[in-house]
Amino acid sequence: MWSVLKRGMMDNGGFCNDNYHSLSSDDELVDISDVTVDFSEDVPPLNRDYSVGCCKADWRLHNSPKLMDLMDDTIPGIGTYEDFNTIDWVREKSKDRDRHREITNKSKQSTLALLFSVSDAFSGWLLMLLIGLMSGALAGGIDIAAHWMTDLKEGVCLNGFWFNHEDCCWTSNETTFQERDKCPQWKSWAELVVGVNEGASAYVVSYFMYVCWALLFAFLAVTLVRAFAPYACGSGIPEIKTILSGFIIRGYLGKWTLIIKTITLVLAVSSGLSLGKEGPLVHVACCCANILCHFFTKYRRNEAKRREVLSAASAVGVSVAFGAPIGGVLFSLEEVSYYFPLKTLWRSFFAALVAAFTLRSINPFGNSRLVLFYVEFHTPWHFLELIPFIFLGIFGGFWGAFFIRANIAWCRLRKNSCLGHYPVLEVLLVTLITALLSFPNEYTRMSGSQLISELFNDCGLLDSSKICDYSGSRTGSVNNTVTNGLADRPAGPGLYTAMLLLALALVFKMFITVATFGMKVPSGLFIPSMAVGAIAGRLLGVGMEQLAIYHHDWNVFRSWCSPGADCITPGLYAMVGAAACLGGVTRMTVSLVVIMFELTGGLEYIVPLMAAAMTSKWVADALGREGIYEAHIRLNGYPFLEAKEEFRHKTLATDVMRPRRSGPPLSVLSQSGMTVEEVERLILDTTFSGFPVVISHQSQRLLGFVLRRDLVISLENARRHQEGVVSVSAVLFTECDPPASLNAVPAVKLRSILDLSPFTVTVHTPMEIVVDIFRKLGLRQCLVTQNGRLLGIITKKDVLKHMAQMANRDPDSILFN
Repeated sequence: MWSVLKRGMMDNGGFCNDNYHSLSSDDELVDISDVTVDFSEDVPPLNRDYSVGCCKADWRLHNSPKLMDLMDDTIPGIGTYEDFNTIDWVREKSKDRDRHREITNKSKQSTLALLFSVSDAFSGWLLMLLIGLMSGALAGGIDIAAHWMTDLKEGVCLNGFWFNHEDCCWTSNETTFQERDKCPQWKSWAELVVGVNEGASAYVVSYFMYVCWALLFAFLAVTLVRAFAPYACGSGIPEIKTILSGFIIRGYLGKWTLIIKTITLVLAVSSGLSLGKEGPLVHVACCCANILCHFFTKYRRNEAKRREVLSAASAVGVSVAFGAPIGGVLFSLEEVSYYFPLKTLWRSFFAALVAAFTLRSINPFGNSRLVLFYVEFHTPWHFLELIPFIFLGIFGGFWGAFFIRANIAWCRLRKNSCLGHYPVLEVLLVTLITALLSFPNEYTRMSGSQLISELFNDCGLLDSSKICDYSGSRTGSVNNTVTNGLADRPAGPGLYTAMLLLALALVFKMFITVATFGMKVPSGLFIPSMAVGAIAGRLLGVGMEQLAIYHHDWNVFRSWCSPGADCITPGLYAMVGAAACLGGVTRMTVSLVVIMFELTGGLEYIVPLMAAAMTSKWVADALGREGIYEAHIRLNGYPFLEAKEEFRHKTLATDVMRPRRSGPPLSVLSQSGMTVEEVERLILDTTFSGFPVVISHQSQRLLGFVLRRDLVISLENARRHQEGVVSVSAVLFTECDPPASLNAVPAVKLRSILDLSPFTVTVHTPMEIVVDIFRKLGLRQCLVTQNGRLLGIITKKDVLKHMAQMANRDPDSILFN
């Protein structure tokens, strides 16, 4: 490609530019390390007749022209992108290098310029600080508000309606340790309405108020989303991944989306629906980052630099969601980010640290801890327990594959049927079913976070919940249980009841989560998936515990579980099961393990977590290669090139490029042979995002590429501000003036918007290489040439359609350009 450009400049004068000069330093040289230099083709000299009307220049060997002209910043809108388009990563990085080079050169000239250079270098860290502070403060407010509104469904505090149940009874002197959730200051709705807290009438009133509050919260959430910010629904992570890959979705990270998502997230979580706030908090953090980017010129004007900030914001979102700053950085690296340089890694770590510190200062959980589910297990795990841990991983893999297929089928039904036209009715119907079935079961009535915390808990002597009801554990001090310190705990009647309720809760959670995820309310998937796994793990853990108690003489237990010893910890099984199911749904591995041990504080249980997470991923990948976020990206038709998906088909660039052999010819512009009217007619008759520029329509020798948006803005600006421009004015992509004439109208020079170094491949380039080029360089399009002649174009959409066709999927499912 470089050889074609050089010969075009040397032989036909088409690149003549009076402003080209001898470069004084290596700093002004353009980096062409990313350009593929192909000297294998014998390109014939270009005919000088192709450059009619172009001036001649005295080229010298030391004249090194720039490969890409800078964008003309004097015209507003030049260098920007339209909605639902992909950014040009190469151009954005080139703009940033040029900007940084200019600042560096100026910093040597004056003290003021040096100070500006220092502030420019420091601006990234300042932006990370602001993102961490803002996201941490919002996350703390969301946690406090959600806790209060969840308790509001059950009752109200007489000392102040703004107190939740725990805060209301915190200062009361009339509570006991066994019944610490009961105090005179907290009144249930049954007590306020019928005067009693027990009995059939009290149950009916509590049931009715629970359902009414749930419906009210869900109605407010879906109404606010539909009326003010349609982009505030869902998890947000599939769209964040697509945006980070270079796609433009205007308004998705705007201020209205931030405000409405913050409010409706509290309402949706408080309604009791089977969803979590962790995924949407990533969206909230990215909204904060995008809004704050507008205060920094470096990030406001460069889409690639802004996406580096959004990658760091994704880490901040997980950091404030779980109190896991390291896990958040790894989550952004493993699961979300498309381009993650080392500098972004450092800044992500700093932003996650600031966010975690801010959340810790707010202390929304009231326990002075960052972690949400702090656990202290007193029994170490044994090597033989890896077998049930692996079984939990297998269960998590099967559950993940089932959930993805069922949820995608339900979402596709919603899109293709009348159900999608009534989002408010759907949300209210699912909320009604959830509330009616949740209230009778205490383990589905409580919030997802409370349920997981209960299941992770290692039962102590004074635990009063049914899940800790072991025989003799609540009797006097001279019994076997207390004497041996929680050893030899046969299950009591309360535990059997709890296991039955948990089994029912497991089935309910598995199916209701399928219908809930994807509705028009903010909905995260982390907590529901962890709840399913925690229930399954607790059931298996209690089963193993009782098996060891009653059959400690079996060979499998004899070597490490002696009679009277407390060998099995059911809470550990719940923790491993939660990691397995979350991994099966999202296909996370490294970041998942780190998040789990940061979340629980269980550092010594990394090996069981790793075994379960890896097994879960293997099983889920065997049943389906896509995680839930990739599946939703494909369902919505976003142009996302998945790095994990391999392309192994033996097709060539000529099989994918446009125009097809039977299709219309390629729409191109010539460097000097078209008028304003002809260019405007071409723009009106086509919908392409850009046009190749050739030396002439006869030669089809490639000169460069121009974006449609830049072309439209430049022509409108020329008609408005350049005197004498009419429809017959010539459009020139050269720096040379046309031959002088008395009656000649002024020409429109558009050299400044021309990309002189578009990426090119030959017709024989394998599509496997083309796909890698698009993935690793983030291209919008590449041009197909043969011996310097333009033959066609391959866009990102063409690549995605071809990959879908090769995988026997519908190629028309790629909706966006």
